[in-house]
Amino acid sequence: MEIFFVVLPLLLLMYAAYKGFSVILFAPLTALLAVCLINPSWVPAFFSGIFMEKMAGFVKLYFPVFLLGAIFGKVIELSGFAKSIARSIINVIGESKAILAIVLVGALLTYGGVSLFVVAFALYPFASELFKKADIPKRLIPGTIALGAFTFTMDALPGTPQIQNIIPTAFFKTTTWAAPWLGLIGGIFILSVGMAYLEWRRRKAKNAGEGYGKGHINEPDEIASDRLPNAFLAILPLVLVGICNKAFTVLIIRNYGVNFDFSAIGIRGLPPIEIQKMAAIWAVEAALVVGILAVLFFAFKQVKMNLKSQINISIGGALLATLNTASEYGFGGVIAALPGFALLNESLSSAIKDPLANEAVTITSLAGITGSASGGLSIALASMSETYLAAGAKLGITPEVLHRVASMASGGMDTLPHNGAVITLLAITGLTHRQSYRDIFMMTLIKTVAVAFIIGVYYSTGIV
Repeated sequence: MEIFFVVLPLLLLMYAAYKGFSVILFAPLTALLAVCLINPSWVPAFFSGIFMEKMAGFVKLYFPVFLLGAIFGKVIELSGFAKSIARSIINVIGESKAILAIVLVGALLTYGGVSLFVVAFALYPFASELFKKADIPKRLIPGTIALGAFTFTMDALPGTPQIQNIIPTAFFKTTTWAAPWLGLIGGIFILSVGMAYLEWRRRKAKNAGEGYGKGHINEPDEIASDRLPNAFLAILPLVLVGICNKAFTVLIIRNYGVNFDFSAIGIRGLPPIEIQKMAAIWAVEAALVVGILAVLFFAFKQVKMNLKSQINISIGGALLATLNTASEYGFGGVIAALPGFALLNESLSSAIKDPLANEAVTITSLAGITGSASGGLSIALASMSETYLAAGAKLGITPEVLHRVASMASGGMDTLPHNGAVITLLAITGLTHRQSYRDIFMMTLIKTVAVAFIIGVYYSTGIV
């Protein structure tokens, strides 16, 4: 019965999200319903002590990233850079390769260290222009962005600086380059199968006479096609964001050291800041500022015409996206605190004896329940990493293999309908679960199958 109280709110929230209801309202309602069924007197404490604390903590950490990402995407759109790059890519690879172009740009940005939320904001104007030009249905944009930003460059390719590839290093004493061949094989598998699926969907729509469509919301404004910026100039802000993100990460850690101690500069009563935890966030924020300034420097004349009204719109979108995701984070915190969650975790761990399969199923299940890849990964490894290391050592499985399986598994079933990134992506593109979630879910299935695939490759060949 305790497990039922964990599963019930998950199903209700998934249903509400699929029907288009706001998770800002339904995330706390469904989570607290489960608490109420267990013990009504717990509800106020769980709401204030867990849900609101988690939600506020998320906003505190990530709102600047959402805000700057939204503004960066907007100025890229207003400057004409999106149309310039779209036209150039179409001219180089042809209209039939528009989907591949978006996937590769998204992959380049996320592998370069740009947050997947930022990529969603920045890529949408590009995707809209390309899909209009190629007359591909807009409903395929979320699935395309998801393949490029939420899959193989998030946790499969060795060296990716995304958080899902960083968390296992603390538990397994590995580096982000753990099991490079397995990661590369898994990444190629995901890209190949994902592209085959999306191209099949494109051809099917074309044969049915379906084009980009009309009457969509959140459409980027039309920009005059004459006198567009040079494509190399247009892509420069994106390159700067990637380079600066890497450079600032190194510089912040080098210059600040382990902690920033307020008391050392005469400010009392504030806890020190752990630089390792904040460096990546600060670096992304600083890199986005550089990107925004670069766009304004190169194209201020084009941007300034509608800057005031459009920036206000992007700020509103950033607020909505932040609260959507923060509500999901609060939901996951409440569910993880329920007695049934620990029981479910133990059940998953004891049912499957093989350490790699056990790790994969446990992590992807917890990521699905919490609606968060990093959340599910952290919860699972905090309680099970020593068990996985001990079981792996008996079978000769190295920590590097455990790292890669754990990282990739976290990005499997996390993208269920209530996932914050999914909801944010749909909000940015102005589409609904009904219109576009099918394609996002297929990316979820492909990612999940890819984990089983690399486990099979490892056991068959021993390659790491």
